Amino acid sequence: MSTHAKRERLLLADLLESAGPEAPTLCENWSARELAAHVVVRERRADAAGGILVKPLAARLQRVQAEFAAKPYEELIRLIRTGPPRMSPFALKQLDEASNTVEFYVHTEDVRRAQPDWAARELDPVFADALWSRLERMARVLGRRSPVGLVLRRPDGRTAVAHRGTPVVTAVGEPGELTMFAFGRQEAADVALDGDKEAIDRVLAADLGV
Repeated sequence: MSTHAKRERLLLADLLESAGPEAPTLCENWSARELAAHVVVRERRADAAGGILVKPLAARLQRVQAEFAAKPYEELIRLIRTGPPRMSPFALKQLDEASNTVEFYVHTEDVRRAQPDWAARELDPVFADALWSRLERMARVLGRRSPVGLVLRRPDGRTAVAHRGTPVVTAVGEPGELTMFAFGRQEAADVALDGDKEAIDRVLAADLGV
């Protein structure tokens, strides 16, 4: 596993373990147990994981995910921590880096930011740039349901267009915060929003993300 993905994987496992199975998360109103089951199914049950993106397969995904959520919580944490089986595509370093760096970062923050005493963590510049690189490539997919134009901008001025349209709302923040914003965690992201108030309200209520 690559450095960023492995680090975020282990941090996610640690946070899920310390939070406990019934702890809230920011992800779809899931408990920590349900989020853990999602992570395991995504890596270990390709026959069901397609339901994450393909709506006709969603019912099967929900059934399989519920089966995993019923397993002992400690087992789910162990499976996350040890990673995918050797024959899984996610076991390939390049795919792990491409697919899991952002996935595990967002879910780690889903656990952290749902807790009442959470505090922001400072990301190292290399990791921040890695998140930004992926955000640039994914911006239009993540922002496709924005009801207004949406631009993501780093403090240094680097910009990604998430959705073309008018009026335009510009979200300004560090790469980690913009990632959380674009993945639909608008209220939990530390970003400054520039634009018409009504347009900003519409973006905050929008169903952003995958």
